[in-house]
Amino acid sequence: MRNLRRVVPYLRDYRGYVTLCLVCVVLSAALVLVGPLLAGWAIDFGLDPVRVKQADGTVSVTGFDGSESLLVFASLSLIAFALGRGVAAFGQQFLAENIGQRVAYSIRNDIYDNLQRLSYAYHDNIQTGQIMSRATQDVENIRIFINMGLLRIIYISLLLLISITGMLIINWQLALVSLITLPLIAFRSIVVSARMRPVWLEIQQNQAEMTEIAEEGLTGIRVVKAFSREPFESAKFRSSAARQAELSYSQAKIMATHGPLMQGISMMQVAVTVGFGAWLITQGNLNEGSLLTFVLWLSLLQMPVRSLGFVISISARAVSATERVFELLDAESAVQEKPDAIDAGKLRGHVAFENVSFSYDRLSSVLQDIDIGAEPGKIIALLGPTGSGKSTVVNLIPRFYDVTAGRIAIDGIDVRDMTLESLRKNIGIVQQDVFLFIGTLRENIAYGRPESTLEEVQAAAKAARIHDFIESLPYGYDEWVGENGVTLSGGQKQRVAIARTLLLNPSILIFDDSTASVDSQTEYLIQQALAELMKGRTTFVIAQRLRTVRNADEIVVLDKGRVVERGSHEALLENDGLYRRIYDLELKDQEEALGELRERMGAHAAGGAN
Repeated sequence: MRNLRRVVPYLRDYRGYVTLCLVCVVLSAALVLVGPLLAGWAIDFGLDPVRVKQADGTVSVTGFDGSESLLVFASLSLIAFALGRGVAAFGQQFLAENIGQRVAYSIRNDIYDNLQRLSYAYHDNIQTGQIMSRATQDVENIRIFINMGLLRIIYISLLLLISITGMLIINWQLALVSLITLPLIAFRSIVVSARMRPVWLEIQQNQAEMTEIAEEGLTGIRVVKAFSREPFESAKFRSSAARQAELSYSQAKIMATHGPLMQGISMMQVAVTVGFGAWLITQGNLNEGSLLTFVLWLSLLQMPVRSLGFVISISARAVSATERVFELLDAESAVQEKPDAIDAGKLRGHVAFENVSFSYDRLSSVLQDIDIGAEPGKIIALLGPTGSGKSTVVNLIPRFYDVTAGRIAIDGIDVRDMTLESLRKNIGIVQQDVFLFIGTLRENIAYGRPESTLEEVQAAAKAARIHDFIESLPYGYDEWVGENGVTLSGGQKQRVAIARTLLLNPSILIFDDSTASVDSQTEYLIQQALAELMKGRTTFVIAQRLRTVRNADEIVVLDKGRVVERGSHEALLENDGLYRRIYDLELKDQEEALGELRERMGAHAAGGAN
């Protein structure tokens, strides 16, 4: 219930709608109960039964001495109240749906906004399927609760309050007999609620797992087909779907037992009320109209009371849903911006790692005592075996993660003292796994600067050597890119990503294997463009290409999270250390290929001149 109460602030944002909806709920409940009063009044005064007391003390009706005008008035009043009830019921349902949709809209936006604020550390450990299920299905359950659960509870409570008060006023003895089953209904509802809550929590958790399996299988469909694993993936999804069906069957069985039981108790209560009420009439302690009012009230209450099971089911879902939704909303980023963080403005780009250490879980160290100095205009190449910490080093600069010891300063300012937005505006990144959004090529290149002109986008594309390819497409820069750039080759996606980064004109450039997916000739053309664009900027490059490391002002060699060597290409070759071993195993062949490429390029240029 604590989590359910946390939905209240969202309702406050729409207090006008909520107030008007509550008015409609009150009117709807009141007008529902006025009809039986009018019917009873019509019998007692419109028909005006003539009662005669018998010798045994019982009372019998021998005739009627009513007024036709009163009957007509009662009939017209019933019609008028029915119309009023219809208008109020329409307002209640319309406004309830309106409020539910608005609250769901606000919660989903808050979830997405918070997910955008969370650091890499959170997204490393959360599964996309879980997030999608909570942001869709669980939020939908909260919306349904507001619309059909919360307001229904208020409506039923008002019906019970008004009807019980009216019954006690008319005849407290008959009222007590008529309401004798309420404690039983309440007890049964509590029991069902307790049984339903864990079932629904498990249903929602399994729903998330099923979504996750489907999302993973569809995202990796090419790998699935390449390894002929379609039967395995189908079996995995069927297993989760079967579990979902089993859980849904369990909750349906509980509700199937609960519903008829509530209906049976309600009908039994009506029978008891009619029997006892008839006896009261024969004793002269109750009028016929009052008994009719009682019976009609009980009949009208049957459906709301029987729907308590449905309301309980919705409430149980909502309790489970709010727990899962507020887990997302309460998640805090490991990277926090200081309240007094400064706007860094345009930085020169002097980057300094000062005795930096880092670990993901504060138990096993990933980086230890890293010291790197990078002046504006300098190129720092990071090299090392897989798992040596190269990507982690560059991820610390824009504060995707925070250092656990030491500090990183840019122009002498600790990155933790800057606002995240101003820090990251000074850093351009081409990541190892290139991601393109569904949209046009122009939109993807201008993603960091959507206000860019077409000329600026084209200039960045030319620098990245992708302009000619884009111009050859049927729609040019307005060509539509499929999901994650599926219509482009790896090299083309790399160049689009480079153009996207270059358009930012950042002070610091980070290229994480940015040319690993292109052939040697394409890489050569890209490097030509980058050589000019890197002037005056601090550049960190992670690459396995010889050309990249040879052009670097300093090569930093990492192994097991430590800097083991640093220096120029020639100096490191003479050291006969880890760099020399990497060169002999991976880079030497590239040097020979590079020589051949230069010869071909030179011959091509000479041929053009002739």
